[in-house]
Amino acid sequence: MEYVKLGSTGLDVSRLCLGCMTFGEPGAGTHPWTLGEAESRPIFQRAVEHGINFFDTANSYSAGTSERIVGKLLKELARRDEIVVATKIFFPDGALGGAKAGPNRQGLSRKAILSGIDASLSRLGMEYVDLFQIHRWDPTTPIEETMEALHDVVKAGKARYLGASSMAAWQFAKAQGVARENRWTRFVTMQNHVNLLYREEEREMIPLCRDQGVGLIPWSPMARGRLTRPAGEQTGRIETDQYGKALYSATEDADNRVIAAVEALAGKRGVPMAQVALAWLLAQPGISAPIIGASKPHHLDDAVEALALELDADEIAALEAPYVPHAVTGFA
Repeated sequence: MEYVKLGSTGLDVSRLCLGCMTFGEPGAGTHPWTLGEAESRPIFQRAVEHGINFFDTANSYSAGTSERIVGKLLKELARRDEIVVATKIFFPDGALGGAKAGPNRQGLSRKAILSGIDASLSRLGMEYVDLFQIHRWDPTTPIEETMEALHDVVKAGKARYLGASSMAAWQFAKAQGVARENRWTRFVTMQNHVNLLYREEEREMIPLCRDQGVGLIPWSPMARGRLTRPAGEQTGRIETDQYGKALYSATEDADNRVIAAVEALAGKRGVPMAQVALAWLLAQPGISAPIIGASKPHHLDDAVEALALELDADEIAALEAPYVPHAVTGFA
């Protein structure tokens, strides 16, 4: 395993981060494809064996049961001081983006943040998280209130660092500016939507983060499975993943040309398509650690092998050539 500093911090993280949306009690939340504790254990075991020390979850994944499984399995398999655990807040402790909840169980108010970190730590069974992230921008709460509350979480010892996820570049810059002006803790990471099928972040957010030394930890590097198999090939997850359909259905024809380029290069190199897609992302400047999903242990094997797959300039150009501009998505 390779290790890098997370952005401009002194924190060492594995070049791959294990995304934990896959893990949660089946029936909790809206994802029927999640894995319970027993099914999740061998994946976490393989991750630790590979040297992955970075794990990302959220309060909203599977109604909070993802955090419970993550915390329990990591306690069994790893030393707390050797792993980096990240979680997120904004959505309620229910289904991503759609759960009905009381007015104070979601968003980024001071009340929601201070209650949310305590609830996440309770589910994780931990005294602190290494990276506490805002899952989205909250247009209904003054950013000053949000940033001060997040600063207080850090000063209370409940989080070591702060991060943010998908939003407009101007919003991220505004939040960082408010924190700087008030000498509050700033964000050290941006978890944004980046892959071969969605590259709109290259316009503003990625250059901003590179300039400011903010680590990029992209979500959905495989486009929720679309970059791992030939175009049109269906799986149970793709068929039931409503959020994935919202992200990619409008650009399916254009995306299929990119997928075909990945398939062609994978065939030429004699490797799985997932390795090609991940190798492309790892080669992009500013990327600290893509957040990879895995529902089987061998998915982690493929991801680790991608670390050694170096693409030349012509191969990268061939993968990027079919791309056409997309409407901005992933902020909701």
